[in-house]
Amino acid sequence: MPPRILAYSATAGYRHDSIEASIEALKAKESALDVKFDFTEDKSKFTDENLSQYDAILFLNNSGIVLDDTGKAALQNYFNLGGNFLAIHCAADALRDSPFFGRQIGAYFDYHPEIQESAVDVLDKTHPSTVMLPDKWRLLDEMYNFESDPRAVGAKVLLTADESSYQDPQAKEKGLRHGSPHPIAWYQERGAGVESHGIAGRSWFTGLGHCIEIWSDDLFLGHVMGGIKWVLQSKTTKAFNANGNVGNAS
Repeated sequence: MPPRILAYSATAGYRHDSIEASIEALKAKESALDVKFDFTEDKSKFTDENLSQYDAILFLNNSGIVLDDTGKAALQNYFNLGGNFLAIHCAADALRDSPFFGRQIGAYFDYHPEIQESAVDVLDKTHPSTVMLPDKWRLLDEMYNFESDPRAVGAKVLLTADESSYQDPQAKEKGLRHGSPHPIAWYQERGAGVESHGIAGRSWFTGLGHCIEIWSDDLFLGHVMGGIKWVLQSKTTKAFNANGNVGNAS
């Protein structure tokens, strides 16, 4: 059976117009990825029993406190059992009351300048989520700033925003706290949200994905598909490890 991914797009704050487009784009890639997505905005799906069947959980442009205490505990337990994690764009503005989630995602969103054409530099061309990208990738999307440096929790940065390619008039006043070069996508071989007794799966995040149009961009979709393929290769879940604690047994 193919790896199974729970894609969660609930919002309790700002809601992106691109959520529906992103769901349709991911549905269209199920066959190419050889995965099964279950899309939901139902927080009651976050129980130990239900999450145990998934090889990865994808937070898709969420915002605000989108899980209750039961759901947060189940998500923490899932991470402790070797579950893998992906997060896209505004997911970095979710569950700010849960430090383990902040560590697992790598950094929380701070603010962004206006949408404009910008350039992104590829730091690592060997990763499955960047191998298809040009060294300097020009695109129209939001360039997020973050409240902390994801490298502080062990994340490896894949893409950085070229701050000279766009205007951010608030940068001097606010001060940028995410380190340099400016991280915009990264991965963690061992997700930092796992408790000390846990088995860490992988974590992957991209700060891109705001605009509806980007969800029909082949380069961006290749970036996301590469991230999905990479987290599933952790071999901490049943799809690729018969001794895994969670996942869709093959």
